Amino acid sequence: MTWTIIAVLIIVGFLFLLLEILVLPGTNIAGVLGFVMIGIGVWQAYAVYGGRSGTITLGATVLLSLFALHFALKSKTWKKASLKKEINSRVNVIDEKNIKIGDTGIAISRINPMGKAMINGVYYEVKSTGEFIENNTELEIIKIDNNKITVKPKKT
Repeated sequence: MTWTIIAVLIIVGFLFLLLEILVLPGTNIAGVLGFVMIGIGVWQAYAVYGGRSGTITLGATVLLSLFALHFALKSKTWKKASLKKEINSRVNVIDEKNIKIGDTGIAISRINPMGKAMINGVYYEVKSTGEFIENNTELEIIKIDNNKITVKPKKT
């Protein structure tokens, strides 16, 4: 086995570890495969080129690992990779003056058991009493509990 193959094993092992951290978190397959490839590369350096070359390869691999870890933790790497948007939306903000029990509206989407409805010209997320309500069905509010609106189909 040549130095090129040993170096490729170690580099590809690092790439698999990077893939595990950034792309496939929680799968463990790429991480284990990366550790195994790095281990095989170091082991082959010991087996083919002797103790001194194997120790140098091991030391270089450990130093490269520590350098990569230091770079990842100290730099703004994670800030560049993370999202910067904030979620500032709210769930149904219900104004008791505009909406009350007995008001009617229309289903904008299928309600099964949650969906969207337009009540008094405003869109709300509503829930049914357990039944499925089709789109464009006329609704009646039967309960308002904090930010939850419970509806049923209006009987005609």
